[in-house]
Amino acid sequence: MRWIDRLEEWIVMLMLAAMTGLTFVQVVLRYVFNSGFSWALEMTGLLFAVMIFVGVSYGVRIGAHIGVDALVRLMPSATRRVASIAVVLACIGYCGIVIVGSYEYVSKMKLIGVELEDLPIPVWVARSILPLGYALMTFRFLQVLWQLVTGKSDSLHLADEAADALKLKAEEGTV
Repeated sequence: MRWIDRLEEWIVMLMLAAMTGLTFVQVVLRYVFNSGFSWALEMTGLLFAVMIFVGVSYGVRIGAHIGVDALVRLMPSATRRVASIAVVLACIGYCGIVIVGSYEYVSKMKLIGVELEDLPIPVWVARSILPLGYALMTFRFLQVLWQLVTGKSDSLHLADEAADALKLKAEEGTV
Protein backbone atom coordinates (compact mmCIF):
# COMPACT_ATOMS: atom_id res chain seq x y z
CA MET A 1 0.00 0.00 0.00
CA ARG A 2 3.01 2.32 0.17
CA TRP A 3 2.61 2.99 -3.55
CA ILE A 4 -0.83 4.52 -2.88
CA ASP A 5 0.74 6.76 -0.24
CA ARG A 6 3.45 7.92 -2.65
CA LEU A 7 0.97 8.36 -5.53
CA GLU A 8 -1.24 10.48 -3.29
CA GLU A 9 1.69 12.70 -2.32
CA TRP A 10 2.87 13.04 -5.92
CA ILE A 11 -0.61 13.97 -7.16
CA VAL A 12 -0.96 16.71 -4.55
CA MET A 13 2.53 18.00 -5.30
CA LEU A 14 2.06 17.94 -9.09
CA MET A 15 -1.34 19.62 -8.93
CA LEU A 16 0.05 22.42 -6.76
CA ALA A 17 3.05 22.87 -9.06
CA ALA A 18 0.87 22.86 -12.18
CA MET A 19 -1.57 25.37 -10.66
CA THR A 20 1.26 27.66 -9.60
CA GLY A 21 3.01 27.43 -12.97
CA LEU A 22 -0.14 27.97 -14.99
CA THR A 23 -1.22 30.92 -12.85
CA PHE A 24 2.25 32.48 -13.13
CA VAL A 25 2.27 32.11 -16.92
CA GLN A 26 -1.26 33.50 -17.13
CA VAL A 27 -0.35 36.57 -15.05
CA VAL A 28 2.75 37.24 -17.17
CA LEU A 29 0.79 36.84 -20.40
CA ARG A 30 -2.03 39.05 -19.18
CA TYR A 31 -0.03 41.92 -17.68
CA VAL A 32 3.06 41.89 -19.89
CA PHE A 33 1.70 40.81 -23.26
CA ASN A 34 -1.98 41.74 -22.82
CA SER A 35 -3.07 38.23 -23.78
CA GLY A 36 -3.52 34.89 -22.08
CA PHE A 37 -5.19 31.51 -22.24
CA SER A 38 -8.98 31.52 -22.21
CA TRP A 39 -8.96 28.13 -20.51
CA ALA A 40 -6.45 28.88 -17.73
CA LEU A 41 -8.97 29.66 -14.99
CA GLU A 42 -11.02 26.54 -15.69
CA MET A 43 -7.90 24.36 -15.80
CA THR A 44 -6.67 25.84 -12.53
CA GLY A 45 -10.04 25.02 -10.97
CA LEU A 46 -9.78 21.41 -12.16
CA LEU A 47 -6.24 21.05 -10.84
CA PHE A 48 -7.36 22.56 -7.54
CA ALA A 49 -10.28 20.10 -7.28
CA VAL A 50 -7.98 17.13 -7.81
CA MET A 51 -5.50 18.50 -5.28
CA ILE A 52 -8.23 19.08 -2.70
CA PHE A 53 -9.93 15.69 -3.01
CA VAL A 54 -6.67 13.77 -2.95
CA GLY A 55 -5.34 16.09 -0.24
CA VAL A 56 -8.31 15.39 2.03
CA SER A 57 -7.51 11.69 1.83
CA TYR A 58 -3.86 12.47 2.56
CA GLY A 59 -4.98 14.49 5.59
CA VAL A 60 -6.92 11.51 6.94
CA ARG A 61 -3.85 9.30 6.47
CA ILE A 62 -1.45 11.56 8.37
CA GLY A 63 -3.96 12.85 10.94
CA ALA A 64 -3.80 16.45 9.77
CA HIS A 65 -7.49 17.24 10.11
CA ILE A 66 -8.48 19.30 13.09
CA GLY A 67 -11.28 18.26 15.41
CA VAL A 68 -12.77 19.04 18.77
CA ASP A 69 -11.58 16.22 20.96
CA ALA A 70 -11.36 17.82 24.43
CA LEU A 71 -14.07 15.52 25.79
CA VAL A 72 -12.66 12.45 24.08
CA ARG A 73 -9.21 13.06 25.60
CA LEU A 74 -10.76 12.86 29.07
CA MET A 75 -12.19 9.40 28.40
CA PRO A 76 -10.48 6.18 29.43
CA SER A 77 -8.67 4.39 26.61
CA ALA A 78 -11.39 1.76 26.00
CA THR A 79 -14.18 4.34 25.89
CA ARG A 80 -12.08 6.61 23.69
CA ARG A 81 -11.57 3.71 21.29
CA VAL A 82 -15.31 2.96 21.11
CA ALA A 83 -16.11 6.64 20.55
CA SER A 84 -13.44 6.84 17.84
CA ILE A 85 -14.86 3.76 16.10
CA ALA A 86 -18.32 5.36 16.14
CA VAL A 87 -16.92 8.58 14.66
CA VAL A 88 -15.02 6.72 11.93
CA LEU A 89 -18.12 4.69 11.06
CA ALA A 90 -20.09 7.96 10.78
CA CYS A 91 -17.37 9.35 8.48
CA ILE A 92 -17.47 6.22 6.34
CA GLY A 93 -21.27 6.49 6.18
CA TYR A 94 -21.03 10.13 5.11
CA CYS A 95 -18.46 9.23 2.46
CA GLY A 96 -20.77 6.49 1.20
CA ILE A 97 -23.66 8.93 0.82
CA VAL A 98 -21.47 11.39 -1.09
CA ILE A 99 -20.04 8.63 -3.30
CA VAL A 100 -23.54 7.47 -4.29
CA GLY A 101 -24.76 11.02 -4.88
CA SER A 102 -21.71 12.11 -6.83
CA TYR A 103 -21.75 8.91 -8.90
CA GLU A 104 -25.35 9.61 -9.87
CA TYR A 105 -24.41 13.18 -10.74
CA VAL A 106 -21.43 12.11 -12.84
CA SER A 107 -23.56 9.45 -14.59
CA LYS A 108 -26.17 12.07 -15.51
CA MET A 109 -23.47 14.38 -16.83
CA LYS A 110 -22.19 11.53 -18.98
CA LEU A 111 -25.68 10.94 -20.39
CA ILE A 112 -26.12 14.63 -21.16
CA GLY A 113 -22.74 14.72 -22.89
CA VAL A 114 -21.83 18.37 -22.35
CA GLU A 115 -18.28 19.69 -22.27
CA LEU A 116 -16.64 22.22 -20.00
CA GLU A 117 -17.01 25.85 -21.06
CA ASP A 118 -13.39 26.55 -22.01
CA LEU A 119 -11.85 23.09 -22.41
CA PRO A 120 -12.84 20.26 -24.75
CA ILE A 121 -13.28 17.87 -21.83
CA PRO A 122 -16.61 16.21 -21.03
CA VAL A 123 -18.06 17.50 -17.76
CA TRP A 124 -18.40 13.95 -16.43
CA VAL A 125 -14.66 13.36 -16.78
CA ALA A 126 -13.83 16.53 -14.85
CA ARG A 127 -16.39 15.81 -12.14
CA SER A 128 -15.26 12.20 -11.71
CA ILE A 129 -12.87 13.44 -9.03
CA LEU A 130 -15.88 13.67 -6.68
CA PRO A 131 -16.63 9.94 -6.33
CA LEU A 132 -12.97 9.00 -6.79
CA GLY A 133 -11.79 11.41 -4.10
CA TYR A 134 -14.41 10.24 -1.64
CA ALA A 135 -13.62 6.60 -2.45
CA LEU A 136 -9.97 7.28 -1.61
CA MET A 137 -11.02 9.03 1.60
CA THR A 138 -13.24 6.04 2.47
CA PHE A 139 -10.21 3.79 1.97
CA ARG A 140 -8.25 5.97 4.42
CA PHE A 141 -11.06 5.87 6.98
CA LEU A 142 -11.18 2.08 6.63
CA GLN A 143 -7.47 2.02 7.44
CA VAL A 144 -8.12 4.15 10.54
CA LEU A 145 -11.00 1.86 11.49
CA TRP A 146 -8.74 -1.18 11.15
CA GLN A 147 -6.17 0.43 13.46
CA LEU A 148 -8.90 1.05 16.02
CA VAL A 149 -10.54 -2.37 15.77
CA THR A 150 -7.25 -4.24 16.02
CA GLY A 151 -6.18 -2.16 19.02
CA LYS A 152 -3.18 -0.58 17.31
CA SER A 153 -4.71 2.79 18.15
CA ASP A 154 -7.18 3.93 20.77
CA SER A 155 -8.31 7.19 19.16
CA LEU A 156 -8.43 9.22 16.00
CA HIS A 157 -5.24 11.06 15.30
CA LEU A 158 -6.24 14.66 14.87
CA ALA A 159 -4.07 17.69 14.43
CA ASP A 160 -3.27 19.38 17.73
CA GLU A 161 -2.98 23.04 16.80
CA ALA A 162 -2.14 24.16 20.33
CA ALA A 163 0.73 21.69 20.63
CA ASP A 164 1.95 22.63 17.15
CA ALA A 165 1.87 26.33 18.04
CA LEU A 166 3.78 25.75 21.27
CA LYS A 167 6.35 23.65 19.45
CA LEU A 168 6.79 26.35 16.81
CA LYS A 169 7.13 29.03 19.47
CA ALA A 170 9.77 26.97 21.30
CA GLU A 171 11.70 26.49 18.07
CA GLU A 172 11.56 30.23 17.34
CA GLY A 173 12.87 30.97 20.84
CA THR A 174 15.94 28.74 20.35
CA VAL A 175 16.84 30.10 16.95
